[in-house]
Amino acid sequence: MKRIVFASFGAIAALAVSAPAMAQSRDGAESAERSDRQSGSRNVRVSPYIEASQLVVAELSPGDDVVTFTQLAAGVDASVTGRNTGGSVSIRYEYNVGYGDAVDSNTVSGVARGYASVVPQVLTVEAGALAARTRVDGSGAVTPNPLIDQGSDSRVYSVYAGPNLATRAGDVDVSANYRVGYTKVESPDALVTAPGAEPVDVFDDSLVQSAAVRLGTRPGESLPIGVGIGAGWLQEDVSNLDQRVRDLNVRADVTVPVSQSLAVIGGVGYEDVQVSARDAVRDANGLPVVGPDGRLVTDTSQPRRIAYETDGLIWDVGVMWRPSSRTTLQAAVGRRYDSTTYYGSLSYAPNARSSFNVNVYDAISGFGNQLTNALANLPTEFTATRNALTGDLSGCVASLEGNNCLTGALGSIRSGVFRSRGVAASYAMQLGRMSAGIGAGYDRRRFIAAPGTILAAANGVTDESYYLAAYLSGELGRSGGFSANAYANWLESGFANAGDVFATGGSASYSRRIVSGLSARAAVALDHLDSDIADQDLTAASALLGLRYDF
Repeated sequence: MKRIVFASFGAIAALAVSAPAMAQSRDGAESAERSDRQSGSRNVRVSPYIEASQLVVAELSPGDDVVTFTQLAAGVDASVTGRNTGGSVSIRYEYNVGYGDAVDSNTVSGVARGYASVVPQVLTVEAGALAARTRVDGSGAVTPNPLIDQGSDSRVYSVYAGPNLATRAGDVDVSANYRVGYTKVESPDALVTAPGAEPVDVFDDSLVQSAAVRLGTRPGESLPIGVGIGAGWLQEDVSNLDQRVRDLNVRADVTVPVSQSLAVIGGVGYEDVQVSARDAVRDANGLPVVGPDGRLVTDTSQPRRIAYETDGLIWDVGVMWRPSSRTTLQAAVGRRYDSTTYYGSLSYAPNARSSFNVNVYDAISGFGNQLTNALANLPTEFTATRNALTGDLSGCVASLEGNNCLTGALGSIRSGVFRSRGVAASYAMQLGRMSAGIGAGYDRRRFIAAPGTILAAANGVTDESYYLAAYLSGELGRSGGFSANAYANWLESGFANAGDVFATGGSASYSRRIVSGLSARAAVALDHLDSDIADQDLTAASALLGLRYDF
C-alpha cells in the first residue's frame, strides 16, 4: 500500500511542479541560487537540495533523556506559473540515524497542488497530494512529533485529481467537474489510552468521489437576473467498518443585482443524504475483534445499518459583495441536513503584497473527504513551511492567495463519519525579501454512528479543535537567511476518558552561504504536549547544526 501511495504522490508532483522561493523558507539566502527558466509565458523554478546535519533532542519533562541523530535529507521545491498551467510542490525525503537509545527513522513528506489546461479556458485537470508525519494522541488528536517518542508516529497520505469544464452555450454558462480522492493513514505502533477507555478507532483509508454540473445565465444578459440549475453527487467509502457517506442533490438558484457591487443570492432544491456502516466482528463473549493493524475487524456477513438519513427540501439565501477586484464576500444562511446551516467566504487583498482570507463551512464527511477538500482549497502558488529541525510540514503554506492551512482537517484522526462545522482564516504578507503569515481556525465535529454497532456510543459525541500557526522568513544581508514558525493546537474531546490535548511549540533557523550553493545551518526548537491521557506532560528541546547544498 505504501508503494502505491508514494507512486501516486510522485505522479501528482510531476503535474503540480511547485513553490517559488525559499522552500520551507529555512534558507532565505539560497533563493538567489535557484534556477529560473523562462519559456514563453511560463515561469519555472526548480530548487533541488541535499542536507547533512547533526541533531540533538533533549526531553525536559517528564524525563531527562537526551538522544542524538545524524540527519540526511534530499528534496526539491519547485513551481510553474503560466497561461495554461500552474502549480507548486515541495517533496522531502529524510533519514535519521539514531545513536544509543534513539531509533532510526525515515520519512517522505510533501505537499503539491496544481492544474493543467487540456483545452485552454474550457477544460482543465487539477490535482493535489499530501504526505505528512504526525503524532496521534490517545484521544485521537493529531499533533507534531518532536522525535522523542517515535512509537507514536503516524503517516498520513492523501491524493486527489479530476477534470473541470467551463464553457458557454449561447448565453448559458456550462460548468461541470469530477473529483476522485484517496486518503491513507498508517497507524502508530503504540497508542496509549486512558485506563478504562475504549481503544481509539484510528482512520485507515477511504475513497472519495464527487461530481457536479450547472447551467446558468448571468444578470443583465438574457434576463435582468441570473438564474441557474445544477446537480451534485458525493460518496465517501471509509474502510473502517465499511462506513459510507452518500449525498445526492439538485438545486435551482437566482442572483438578483442590487447595485454594481452587491447582489442577493438564493437557491432551493432537494437533497438525499445517507450515512451507513457495518458492525465489527464479535468473539464468543460478544467483544469486538481487533485486527493485527489495531483496527476493528468489519463483519461483512451482516447487512449495512443506517446511521443517518434525511431527504427533502433544502434552501439558502445570502449576499454577494464585490466592491473591487481585491475584495469578495459571500455569506448565506439556509437549511440543510434537516437543520439550519451557515456558510461563506471572504477574500481581501488590500495591496499586491498582502491578503486575508476566511472560509466558513458546514458538511457531513469522513476524515478523507475533509482532507482532500482542504488540499483542493490550497492555492496553486505557494511555499511550503517546515519545521526547521524535523523537516515536517507545519500545516500551513506561505502564499498570498486563498486559504493556506490544512491544520483544521488534521485536527482529529478518528475513523467515524461526522458533521463538521468551522471557520478557517489566514493572513499573509510580503515585505521586500521577508514573508510572514498566520493561520487560525476552529473545527467542530459531531460524530454519526449506527445504533446496534460498536460505534453506537459515539453517535452525537462532539470533538472541538482550535489551531493557530504562524511563520516568518527572510534574508539577512547578502549571505544570510532565517526562518521561524510557531504553532498551537487544542482538542477538546467529548469521548469518555479521552480528555483534552494542548500542543504548542516553535522552531527557528539561521543559514549562511559559505560558497555558491553551499550553506551552513543552525536551528533550535521547543515543543510541549499537555494531554489528559498521559500521566505527565511532554516537553522537548532540539538543536541542529548542518550543511545544505542547493543545486
